[in-house]
This record gives sequence, C-alpha cells and structure tokens, in this order.
Amino acid sequence: MGWIIVLVVIAAIVFWAVGAYNRLVSLRNKFKNAFAQIDVQLKRRYDLIPNLVETAKAYMKHERETLENVIRARNTAVTANAAAASDPGST
Repeated sequence: MGWIIVLVVIAAIVFWAVGAYNRLVSLRNKFKNAFAQIDVQLKRRYDLIPNLVETAKAYMKHERETLENVIRARNTAVTANAAAASDPGST
C-alpha cells in the first residue's frame, strides 16, 4: 500500500514536470513569435521610409510651384492696386 502512494506521488510529480516543461516551451515559442512580428513591422517601416521621402520630395516640388504662383499673383495684384491708386479715374 505504501509503494502505491509513493508511485502515485512520483507519477504526479512527473506529470507536473512534463506539463511545466510544455508550458515553458509554449511560452518560449510565443516569445519568439512576438519578436519575429516586431522584426517584420520594423523591416516594413524601414522599407516604407524611402517611399515616404520620395513622396515628400514630389510634394515639396508641387508646394514650391504653388508658392511661386501665389507670389507672382500677389505681385501682380499689388502692382495693379498701385496703378489704380495713382490714377483713380482711369478704371
């Protein structure tokens, strides 16, 4: 009878140890998977940076052209306003 109790206790310890080991392996795999996902996102971000820079350069060109057009229109308006102010009866 005493040997059966000892065997049951040993079997319980073995089952617990196997379960604990399996749990640790599962946690290790989840840990590795999580870091792999982080690496994927960092690589994706790294790959997107050149595209973002090119888009910003193209937009800066557009903005520069728009600013030049606005400055040109403003100068034309200022010149026309000055001409109208110097000769109010001509219009």
